Amino acid sequence: MANTKSAQKATRVQAKKTERNKPVRSSVRTAVTKARNLIEQKDMDAAKAAVGEAATALDKATRKGVIHPNNAARRKSRLVKQLNAMLSEKSSPKN
Repeated sequence: MANTKSAQKATRVQAKKTERNKPVRSSVRTAVTKARNLIEQKDMDAAKAAVGEAATALDKATRKGVIHPNNAARRKSRLVKQLNAMLSEKSSPKN
């Protein structure tokens, strides 16, 4: 337990912020997981749409200050990289 009055207030503030940010983080995780699963299933159209939705969710979380901008950029980059790998794998001719 916090000893000083300011530390007690900081604990209360942090608890409020955590509760406020939980649903945003959860929706981001859900969107990213959905996109990754569709990429693994090689469902081209649905995967493109899901990656777009995940990018939007990440951007919204960034604007709200829930996640760091570099974190969102890194996660979007990795998703798009996976999507592009899947698309190039699908479009390349089989030998």
